[in-house]
Amino acid sequence: MNTVNEIFTVHHNKTPLHLYCTHPEEGAVSLPTVVIFPTWAGSDMFCEHKANLMAQKGYMSVVVDLYGEKRQGQGPQECTELMKPFIDDRAFLRERMTVILNHLKNDPRVDKAKMLAKGYCFGGLCVLDAVRNNLGLKAGVCIHGLYNRPTYDLPSKYKSKLLVLHGYQDPMSPPDHLAGFQHELQEACEDWQLITFGLGKHAFTNPHAFDESRGTVYHALLDKRTTRYVDLFTREIFA
Repeated sequence: MNTVNEIFTVHHNKTPLHLYCTHPEEGAVSLPTVVIFPTWAGSDMFCEHKANLMAQKGYMSVVVDLYGEKRQGQGPQECTELMKPFIDDRAFLRERMTVILNHLKNDPRVDKAKMLAKGYCFGGLCVLDAVRNNLGLKAGVCIHGLYNRPTYDLPSKYKSKLLVLHGYQDPMSPPDHLAGFQHELQEACEDWQLITFGLGKHAFTNPHAFDESRGTVYHALLDKRTTRYVDLFTREIFA
């Protein structure tokens, strides 16, 4: 399938957010849409590649530029510095995501009734917060994400369906974090599922992850399994 891509800009608090957009060349009107929230490194080739794959399957796909100006972290220290304002102020994160998602809902290429967000690592936390705040998604996919809730008040019920793909050996989301997270979902989310890979560490779908000391390790088999699970879930959501 032939696809086209472009960069378009949304502004929040005078910060230009450059979103990467790709979709099938033909019939790019009111398409089911996959919104991708990147890792702590920011909007990069890893997520653009994932977006291109979704576009080839017939979806509109958009990579979010949360940091603005397509800034990308080079190494753990810079990535941490870029992510920190959003981790420290989850209300600020919610505000920025709301601006982006509202813009997409008004894009004629987007079927606003069929919007799914998926996110990797920090992006997984972003997806969870979008689901928690009922920001208009039909579903969310959190891949090797972070599960801690924001401290502000949340709706009692989450309207989006949710798929979580987790690595049991992930040091950033260890097993003792899961009990509280699953209790949260069981209380608030009507339709959720969590799949745990015993072989998985953090970042198991990212071919650039190779730091054993930090527990961020790519696993090709789990990457393939993740793709299959996400494809099945996405087809179900957009049916």
